[in-house]
Order: sequence, then structure tokens, then C-alpha cells
Amino acid sequence: MFKTVIVVLLIGLVAWAFQATRPPPPSICGSPGGPPITATRIKLRDGRHLAYKEHGVPKETAKFKIIFFHGFGSSRHDASILTPEIAEELGVYLVSFDRPGYGESDPDPKRTMKSIAFDVEELADQLGLESKFYVIGYSMGGQVAWSCLKYIPHRLAGATLIAPVVNYWLPGFPANLSKEAYYKQFPQDQWALRVAHYAPWLTYWWNTQKWFPSSSVIAGKPKFPPQDIKLITSLLRGREKLKENAKQQGEFESVHRDMMVGFGSWEFDPMDLENPFVDNEGSGHLWHGDEDGLVPVSLQRYIAGRLSWIHYHEVPGGGHMFPYANGMRESIFKTLLLGEK
Repeated sequence: MFKTVIVVLLIGLVAWAFQATRPPPPSICGSPGGPPITATRIKLRDGRHLAYKEHGVPKETAKFKIIFFHGFGSSRHDASILTPEIAEELGVYLVSFDRPGYGESDPDPKRTMKSIAFDVEELADQLGLESKFYVIGYSMGGQVAWSCLKYIPHRLAGATLIAPVVNYWLPGFPANLSKEAYYKQFPQDQWALRVAHYAPWLTYWWNTQKWFPSSSVIAGKPKFPPQDIKLITSLLRGREKLKENAKQQGEFESVHRDMMVGFGSWEFDPMDLENPFVDNEGSGHLWHGDEDGLVPVSLQRYIAGRLSWIHYHEVPGGGHMFPYANGMRESIFKTLLLGEK
């Protein structure tokens, strides 16, 4: 009798564990009971839809056409990197899109660093952005910019990465450097990234269980310096609903998959990339604040040092939100588009 009870309990425990680690199906926009479709969308090669939003001057009269990649937990609406004043002065048309699983873009369970680059290329083609366009990636969106530099370099007129999130497991890093940077994170974030890298099938469970702290970024309590806190307070005012909509199809296919792809095993190492702008018909830029509490500046400096064709711009006193400080957006756009320093 006792053995039978033990067997039943073990079976129940295994069944519970299996169910707890399985994420719920995404609530796809336009599906029965799912969020409504309100965005303009394109249909991709595999049948998925990509939602996008246009900003700046009309595409037909623009001097510069840019695709912007939003960060972790954000959406196509978060493109305030371009102000109306900059758009008018420089003649900028910018399109932002919900990365797969965010906002109103269909999830992509097969998403990789490679697949997102071809999503970008298809978006550009369907919108008629000509043979070459610029890309700007902020934070987690910076990893999409790396993918474009790897897989569609021939389509790029220029690229800017702003505080791009770094994958600690890139093989090009010296072990002591990446280890030192890794352990500067909150312990809860160290564990969250370990899970995403080594046991991605546990990512949903790890970030939804209540026994111990999960990712501080998902919880909205990351390591922000004072400058960031001030900027966030002003930026988020009145935008709470937009942040909720970014994850309306479910956290697993948005932020959790972002972690799994962003900190998983990449198909390439950015530090091995060759210069795609050999004829000086474009340029690559990497901007980073030296007080960034989310992405270690030491790793960014190392990447920039390995890539001689990348123009590295380090912002003294800047945190992760530095691009929204006074004058920074103008500097970022003019450096990329006009070659100003």
C-alpha cells in the first residue's frame, strides 16, 4: 500500500512538473478570443503577419529610409528615438515593427537570429524601401541589427546599434572578461540567463514561478542608474497601456522567447563579421553609456575593439536610456546619416 502511494505521488509530481513548465498557447491577434487587429500588417513568406508603424516624413519624399528595432518588452509604438524635428530637418522616414510575438505580429516559434533578418528584408521589400536602407537597433533590438549585418549586409546603407544587449556566451569573448561582466548582474538575473541559455524549455516556468526571484528586467526592477530613472519617469508617462499591449499575445512568445534567442547559441559571432561598407558607401556605429547597469560596457568595448570598421561612441555618465537625454537623438541620427562626429 505504501509503495502504491509513493508511485501515485511520484506520477502526480511528474505530471505537475510537466504541466508547470509548458507555457500556455499564445493569444494570437485576430483569433477567437484573441486581441483585435488594429495595426497595418504585411504577410510574410511563411504566412505569419508582421505589424508595423510609419513615422517621420512621407516615404515618397524622404532622403533617408530607416527600419527601427525596438527593445525588450516594447513594440512598434516605441519609436520615439525619432522626433518630428529630426525627421523634418533631415528628411527621415522611419518604420518600426513589432518583432515576432510582440504587439500584433504573429509569434514565430522557430525564430532564430537568422530568421529575423529575413523578416526585416521582406518588410523592406513589401514597403518598397529600395535596394538599400538604414537600420537602428536599440537594446535587445540591437541583436536584430547584428543579424542584418550578418545575413543581409548587401541591403544596408548603414547601421547603428544603441546599447545593444550582449550575449555573454559569444565564443569571441575571453573567458575571464565575460565571467567578470556576468557576475556583476543581480544574482536573480544570472540565474534567469543561465536557464534561458542552458535549459530554454524551463524559461517560462522560471519566470512565472513564485518561489524565488526571476528576471529583474521582466519584473520591471533592473539595475538603473539615477539618469535612467529620471528619463524613464518622463518617457513612460501616459504610455502604460502601450507597454501592456506589447505582451498582449502572451509573455512566452514575446519576452521569454527574446531571452531564449538572445542568450541562446547564436549561429554566428558578431566579432567575426567583416566590414559590409568596404566602399565607404555606409557606416556602422555602436553607442553605449559607460554607466549602463543592464549591459556591461566592458563587453561593448571589447566588441568594438575587435571590429575596426565599427565607429564606437561611448557616452560618459550615460545609462541604458542615454539616447533619450538632451541632444543625444540628434547626435545619433546625424552621425549615421550625415557622417557628423
